Amino acid sequence: MKRKSLFLFLILLAFLTNSCGFQKVLKSDDAEKKYDYAIKMYNEKDYSRALQLFDQLMGVTRATEKSERIYFYYAYSYFYQKDYTLASYYFKRYCTNFPNSKTAEECAYMGAYCNFLNSPDYTLDQSTTYDAIKDLQLFINQYPKSTRLSECNDLIDKLREKLESKDFRIAKLYFRMQDYSAAITSMNNILKEYPDTKRKEEILFMIFKSYHKFALESIENKKKERHLKAVNAYNDFVAQFPESNYIDEAKGLKEKSQKEIEKYYQKDEKINTRINQK
Repeated sequence: MKRKSLFLFLILLAFLTNSCGFQKVLKSDDAEKKYDYAIKMYNEKDYSRALQLFDQLMGVTRATEKSERIYFYYAYSYFYQKDYTLASYYFKRYCTNFPNSKTAEECAYMGAYCNFLNSPDYTLDQSTTYDAIKDLQLFINQYPKSTRLSECNDLIDKLREKLESKDFRIAKLYFRMQDYSAAITSMNNILKEYPDTKRKEEILFMIFKSYHKFALESIENKKKERHLKAVNAYNDFVAQFPESNYIDEAKGLKEKSQKEIEKYYQKDEKINTRINQK
């Protein structure tokens, strides 16, 4: 029990001593001492205290040899604290202030990568996702020989998958709301924007199904035209996915559209017959 109490006492003493030492350095006018202590805090992963010291040093070390290194550690301190918004900002500032630095490429990548990490769930606003794609593409353009190109392309693919998921969710929402025209437009836009989508089978089926339902709910003089579009959509779907899991449902709906089309052809024939008889 005594040994445990002594151990806790020593930990507390060390904490207080370290805290007092930090406060003393923080209030000091000795920039060199403050810089050394900031690096010490950074290496010990005490990023909160490191940031406080770096923050004070940013102004007094401007245009000195230490300025570049302080900026570098400053950005990474925010990164390790998972404040990716400020980290991205200061990585980009680093590239602006020190474009010829040996670590400019690394910081350019990190500025984009922080936006990637900040990208929210696909159900939320995707402004940061678009920013991340733009920044990653900018990095690829600026450093075409970088060893990070493959990683950047993988990150862009993941971000685009997120945007696609959001668009697909919206398209399905239109379908559930029975706004079939909007659903068809949204699904076709996905195919144009993401031609390699893994959802192509489901999307083509949904386009066909939307045309079919749209035709059923249309006014009389639009039904025939929209049922014909439904059959064309079915043919496009079956041509690409002849063994689809949706094939049985699709065939059933297609047959219904064909029967509706036949009715209209029969009506047209009767009308033409009457006209000819006159």
